[in-house]
Amino acid sequence: MIYLDHHATTPVDARVLEVMLPFFTEQFGNAASKQHAFGWTASDAVERARKQVAALIGASSKDVIFTSGATEANNLAIKGAAKARRSERDHLVTVASEHQAVLDPIRRLERDGWTVTVLPVNGSGLIDLVALEQAITSRTALVSVMAANNEIGVLQPIRDAAALAHAKDAWFHTDAVQAVGKVPLDVEALDVDFASMTAHKFYGPKGVGALYVRRKGGRDVKLAAEIDGGGHERGLRSGTLNVPGIVGFGQAAAIARAGMAEEASRVAGLRNRLLERLRATTDGMSVNGAMDARLPGNLNVSFEGIDGEALLVSLDDIAVSSGAACTAAEPSHVLIALGVSKERALASLRFGIGRATTAAEVDYAAAKVADVVARLRSMSPV
Repeated sequence: MIYLDHHATTPVDARVLEVMLPFFTEQFGNAASKQHAFGWTASDAVERARKQVAALIGASSKDVIFTSGATEANNLAIKGAAKARRSERDHLVTVASEHQAVLDPIRRLERDGWTVTVLPVNGSGLIDLVALEQAITSRTALVSVMAANNEIGVLQPIRDAAALAHAKDAWFHTDAVQAVGKVPLDVEALDVDFASMTAHKFYGPKGVGALYVRRKGGRDVKLAAEIDGGGHERGLRSGTLNVPGIVGFGQAAAIARAGMAEEASRVAGLRNRLLERLRATTDGMSVNGAMDARLPGNLNVSFEGIDGEALLVSLDDIAVSSGAACTAAEPSHVLIALGVSKERALASLRFGIGRATTAAEVDYAAAKVADVVARLRSMSPV
């Protein structure tokens, strides 16, 4: 199998696994155990990782709260901020193309009585800053806009969006899961209040994530905890810390920070190579999302006159994903938000090129897709 689904998850880097292993066995202490060396060793390792993660996003280590992953981080930011401001504000703003880990918590709050505005995106997947400014009111508690889309890779204008929120005293959250570790993201320069991230999107382990929570800036940002039970992580996320996972998260962050520019250039070159070959061999193909504001390893394309499920099934030796959930035949809500028809959304492919992807794999994938598309069209009665 050729793996081209690096937006779904990435393999753990061998250098990451190496530093994690001792914390399963020899150095197995609980980071909250303050009475002996086992706990001290674990605590020191957690704080070292916290500094590594903070350095990746331009933050202070005291601003990083470890979680079980990005879904928990998103829930903590959205629900926690809403509850913290409930006495003064009752409105939330987000975007139609957000991940469900943002949309679902916001829908939950809407059922609990919050007023919600979900903004559309244009055909390139970008938000309209004028519409965003108009949507934010004196009642808006939080604005949530993702930094990079998980399906189409589009990079949103986060700095400008955050400034619009702050102009009306709303707090700003970004789901930065797909951006962190792949493109430069500086929370201070962007002036965001909360940023969610997870290790497994950039060659760290699954089951560990983090939420950046701003402590300075004059906005008195605070959260109501979602999980109680011991006051861990500044009282915002109780529970025994996943020390091996956190150590791996830190190492993955350090590796990503050191090699980001070089890796982004190489991966973007392979993405462009894939696009060129697909365009040269496949008619009726369109790119979904802006190409000039996009993650370097992302390509999302749709094909005319193709059954989406048949397309994925026929790509039996290439791991890619589609906007379609094949069992339910549901089109991607992201592509629908772009104005893509249901039929084309179902016949879409998301390619996620990663650290180990080779030019030979890209060439094989392009040839295989072209062959499958031609064969399926020849069989179609249309």
